[in-house]
This record gives sequence, C-alpha cells and structure tokens, in this order.
Amino acid sequence: MGKFTRILHSGQPDNLMEEIPTFVVDPLPSGLDKGYVVLNRPWAFVQWLKRATVEEDYIFMAEPDHIFVNPLPNLARGIIPAGYLFQYIMPSENEKIIRKYFPQENGPVTNVDPIGNSPVIIRKDLLEKIAPTWMNVSLRMKNDPETDEAFGWILEMYAYAVASALHGVTHILREDFMLQPPFDTEIGKRFIIHYTYGCDFNMKGELTYGTIGEWRFDKRSHLRRPPPRNISMPPPGVPESVVTLVKMVNEATANIPNWDTE
Repeated sequence: MGKFTRILHSGQPDNLMEEIPTFVVDPLPSGLDKGYVVLNRPWAFVQWLKRATVEEDYIFMAEPDHIFVNPLPNLARGIIPAGYLFQYIMPSENEKIIRKYFPQENGPVTNVDPIGNSPVIIRKDLLEKIAPTWMNVSLRMKNDPETDEAFGWILEMYAYAVASALHGVTHILREDFMLQPPFDTEIGKRFIIHYTYGCDFNMKGELTYGTIGEWRFDKRSHLRRPPPRNISMPPPGVPESVVTLVKMVNEATANIPNWDTE
C-alpha cells in the first residue's frame, strides 16, 4: 500500500495540512454546485489525477468517515475494480431516469452497478477515463429537476455508477467491504466501519433510531467542533459495531496531540 492523500476542494490550505498529506484543488465555479457540496468531488478527482504524481497502479477511494477494522487487501482483480454494494442504489428501479444518461445502445440498465465512488479500489488508468465523465454526468443530473428530486443526496453516487457503465467498467460487488452501524451489528471479516448513520440507544441498549437516544453518537453532533476525548461508552446490549466505533474514535483522539486545543 502506498500513500494516503486527502483531496481538499476548498481551493485554499487549511489547518489540517500537517495532519495528513493533502492535495488542494479548486472548487467548482461559484453557484455551479447549487448548494450540493458533494458535486465538487468528481471535479476534485479530475484535477488531482491531472496535476498530481500518482505512482501507484491502483487507487482506493475512501471518505473521512471510514475507519479500518481489518487489514484491507487489494480487492480489485486486474482491470476489474471492487466496490461496495449499496442497497439503496437501485438503477433498475430508476430506469426511466437512468436512460437519460445511459442510452439503450449502451446495454441493459443492469450494466449500471449499485455502487458509489466510495469505497472503491480501481486501477488509476481506469479512473482517469471515468473521472471526467463522472463529473459531466453529475452536473447534468443536478441540472435536471426530475433527476435531482429523485436521487437527492445520493445523486453523485448514481453519477459515478453511470459513468463507469458508460466506459464499460463493472465492479466486483463486495458487501464485506464495509459495515454501517447501527444497522450492521457485527464486525466479522468486514474491512471498514462507515459511521454515516446516527447511533441512538436508550440505557437498556435498545435502538431508538430517528429519536435522539439517552446515549448517542452521531457525527452531525460535531459539525462545529471535533468530538471530545473519551466519549462515554454505550450501555450494555449495544451492538459490537457501535462499541468498536466508539473505542476506535477514543483511541484516535487520545493519541493525537493537542486534540482539544486546535
């Protein structure tokens, strides 16, 4: 495995430049994302792939809310990339919309994988081909009211899936790539925790999703400041995945100097 790189699409360095190797790229022109900040992601990859020196043959696309829980091998096989199977990415159920961007001559809608761009392990040369298409499809989708309303916050994920299919690229679908607490309860042999959902429980260890729990961990509670050190552990009965998540966050914050002061 080679280097980790944070791609920062603010156009300006920030206070984390010394914490993780960072490549600064430009945001989309003002107003083009229409308030959907994720639309900057494909444009960021286009810039990075053109301007950076990437020595590795494969690229692993991940996000800041991913935590490694098992060593990650290269799940790709030659020119076939690997991606996580998202149950809520449903190209076949949205065929009418998908056909706006993936015409009949490109094949059946089942050629569009139920994935997003992350987590994905892909050959660099393939990503260099897909990224500009991913960017253009994202912009087209966002500017189409029907698509924008149908796909909402996962629009850019659909755009990556469609862009890959337009280039004839299919992914190895790996459900073991990632788990998502609190709904995935066991770590098992999965590789990454994705802490995207709020974890809300009462003191009996019962899930109260959708209602703020007596005990909770939700990344959205920490938008203005990082989470504090030594977050309280969840009550007995809470799934292993949530307990592991909190332990690993606490381990990280305990070992980063000046965590509470910067």
